[in-house]
Amino acid sequence: MKTIGLIGGMSWHSTATYYRLINEQVAARLGGHASARISLQSLDFAEVRDCQLRGDWDGSARLLADATRRCEAGGADLVALCTNLMHKNFAALESAAEGPAVHIADAVAAVAAREGWTTLGLLGATWVMEETFYADRLAGHGISVVVPDAAGRELVDRVVFDEITQGIFLPSSREAYVEVMRDLADRGADAVVLACTEIGLLVGPEDAPLPVIDSAVAHADLLVDLALA
Repeated sequence: MKTIGLIGGMSWHSTATYYRLINEQVAARLGGHASARISLQSLDFAEVRDCQLRGDWDGSARLLADATRRCEAGGADLVALCTNLMHKNFAALESAAEGPAVHIADAVAAVAAREGWTTLGLLGATWVMEETFYADRLAGHGISVVVPDAAGRELVDRVVFDEITQGIFLPSSREAYVEVMRDLADRGADAVVLACTEIGLLVGPEDAPLPVIDSAVAHADLLVDLALA
């Protein structure tokens, strides 16, 4: 079994999800007392968030590169970033890594390909929805995206940073997200990507009006595939 390097803490709530999902998958596949070999670097999200708000992407890139090197120093054979937004700095992480770096959008694309979905609704932080770094990665797999309108994007982003990354999960926000998803379905989305790793803690597949790809689940599954290959 290879050792999985996780760069988390952005926020810790979804990093805990990764840790649980990966270990559950390893236990299910190998049986007995089997658990995953993990090298974890959990960053202080306050520091990362400050970089985001100041537009200091070079600063956040350095934080991720340093965390990558520490993961590998701890024995990681492959590394992954437990957040969608900070894949804006994926090139810095990949450059710092000696082994493979596993992009979360590649995991999302693998699920979409398996299901035959070619148009995905995209929910996440404003940068994920409005910039091209995430959509371009999906486009490389032949997948197009639709995003909420301006009001919907503002709502989704506000809930991400004011609520769910701080461990606040409100029924009213769940209902608002479901309305945004309905609009994405009406505009041609085959499925919706929960492109913030905390959204799945707020909205489950049973709540959604169309199929869901939870990016955290997809990423964790791919990491286990690679670790056990």
